Amino acid sequence: MKHFIEFLYLFSFIAFVIADEDSHTYKDDEDVLLWMNTVGPYHNRQETYEYFRLPFCKGGKESLIDRHHENLGDALQGVELKYSGLDIKFKQNVEPTKYCEIELDQKKYESFVYAVDNHYWYQMYMDDLPIWGIVGEADENGEDFYMWTHKKLEIGYNDNQIVDINLTSDKKIKLVANIKIQFTYEVVWKSSDTLFRDRYEKYLDPSFFQHRIHWFSIFNSFMMVIFLVGLVSMILMRTLRKDYARYQKDDDLDDMERDLGDEYGWKQIHGDVFRAASYPLIFSSLVGSGSHILATALSVVLFVMLGDLYTERGTVVSTAVFVYAALAPVNGYAGGSLYARMGGRSWIRQMVIGALLLPTLVSSTAFFINFIAMYYHASRAIPFGTMVAMLCIIIFVILPLSLIGTILGRNISGGASPPCRVNAVPRPIPNKRWFMEPSVIAALGGILPFGSIFIEMYFIFTSFWAYKIYYVYGFTLLVLLILTIVTVCVTIVCTYFLLNAEDYRWQWTSFLAASSTAAYVYLYSFYYFFFKTKMYGLFQTTYYFGYMAVFSIALGLMCGALGFLGTSLFVRKIYTYVKID
Repeated sequence: MKHFIEFLYLFSFIAFVIADEDSHTYKDDEDVLLWMNTVGPYHNRQETYEYFRLPFCKGGKESLIDRHHENLGDALQGVELKYSGLDIKFKQNVEPTKYCEIELDQKKYESFVYAVDNHYWYQMYMDDLPIWGIVGEADENGEDFYMWTHKKLEIGYNDNQIVDINLTSDKKIKLVANIKIQFTYEVVWKSSDTLFRDRYEKYLDPSFFQHRIHWFSIFNSFMMVIFLVGLVSMILMRTLRKDYARYQKDDDLDDMERDLGDEYGWKQIHGDVFRAASYPLIFSSLVGSGSHILATALSVVLFVMLGDLYTERGTVVSTAVFVYAALAPVNGYAGGSLYARMGGRSWIRQMVIGALLLPTLVSSTAFFINFIAMYYHASRAIPFGTMVAMLCIIIFVILPLSLIGTILGRNISGGASPPCRVNAVPRPIPNKRWFMEPSVIAALGGILPFGSIFIEMYFIFTSFWAYKIYYVYGFTLLVLLILTIVTVCVTIVCTYFLLNAEDYRWQWTSFLAASSTAAYVYLYSFYYFFFKTKMYGLFQTTYYFGYMAVFSIALGLMCGALGFLGTSLFVRKIYTYVKID
């Protein structure tokens, strides 16, 4: 409870305490705060610890707030800002000055040697701009270890705003037990022509994200969409036109001739194709969750594009959480209306399962990883107050909004009737070729959607796991649209062939065929981990594969909902225009 109160206190009063840092404007000689964030091994970017977990010492200047989280995203991402104690004032240079001294006893000596040997680096923040530095370095033989003890901060300013910060590490000291080490700092202020709105551009990597291979991958995916849409249109229009012509001809025959005729294909199962899917409660909950994720992904991408939210620490994560909560009615509407059309009666249970499906998955994964993070004393451990805040969002925001969406869905579109009457007795499903079995279709259905996004997955993975700042959200929006079109087209083709084989189990097949894209993404994550990174250790491995599983499942739910909803429109359309006796 103490941590929760502290959490609320910081959220309520942080604006008054560091008003200048929030407004990003300063007066001459006004205090500028340097926040120490985390330290950790370079190759394990998520294995981070509080900066002062290593036996660094602080400067002597006091601050009203010693540590803080600015937003929910900070807390969820393990940002743990602690005041450095360095006396820095706006436009006031500081000559090389000693700010603290430590005596390197055996324990501290071993800590620093371990940090240098494992390539530890640290992160700081000033005026919301990140600063990175390395603890030290080893000699070529790996026998002697050295630590940087001097920090030179070159700060660029434009009028009354900070627009640039550079850190230079100097004064390399050999680590030897039982010696005293002095830490010094220096501040140099320089006038800059950089505009405040452009100050974040130096952290971006256009040569990586806008490389021609990225453009080529987008163009390649776009050409795949054109080809696939054209192919689907050609196959379906030609095939369906022949089917309609044959069935129209059958309508002109008398009953005996029709009975003796050779009728087969998708029209034969018109009395069963709109039968409710097996396990309707689970199915409708999955579709509702997937629709919710799709709406959230699209909204967050648009918000980040319009507001450049990636320039503010933790804002993208905070935005995603609040947008997901605000769009909870989408989950209730999609899942509740589908469940009502399937004749479900336990609509409260369906609403609760649909609303809590993804939050429970994320929370259980985070809870498990939290135990490991706490064992390692890592900063990635989510504070108790943040857990309580997330629980409150789920209980008091997501659940009520999902209930509203469910009620609206059941009343607005829950009573829609299918175009064909459903038979009382299910029709037996005939034997067919092995490659037309729903399980095979489901396994193969995700190959083309994965092929349209896997290059973008590399850039997204590199951004998150290698700490490149992802800013090309226009590409993300385009790839999301491409994924939508490819997924819908592929599932429509798969469903048509399944129906033509007189198998009416298309609901689960369309959902699983689309969601299998996520299985290929998760398999790709194994390749990325072992061949594109140098990650190691229990914590980093668990963190990586745990959250990659959550990401893949969320992607699977989104693609599955896309596949089912697109296929549902197609199925309803073709059976609407067929005359059924």
